Amino acid sequence: MSIAVVVYGLCAGAALLCALLLLRGYFHTRTRLLLWSAVCFAGLTANNVLVILDLVIFPDVDLFIWRTVTALAGVLPLLFGLLWDGRR
Repeated sequence: MSIAVVVYGLCAGAALLCALLLLRGYFHTRTRLLLWSAVCFAGLTANNVLVILDLVIFPDVDLFIWRTVTALAGVLPLLFGLLWDGRR
């Protein structure tokens, strides 16, 4: 097993753990910025899973567009939340 596969898996696991911990924090405090951050990390988890699928499992299939879309879909809610909650 390549070291790259281990790093990709650790990145996906860390992003998932961050999403779960942020979501747990949101349910305890109801701070909306925690929710936006949890959604962001959920999108980044999907992005990391797509990296594994693209580069390791299906190396002949180009998933670059899907990876980019999931990364953007993950970051946009956080940007929206920062702008929305920053106005208050």
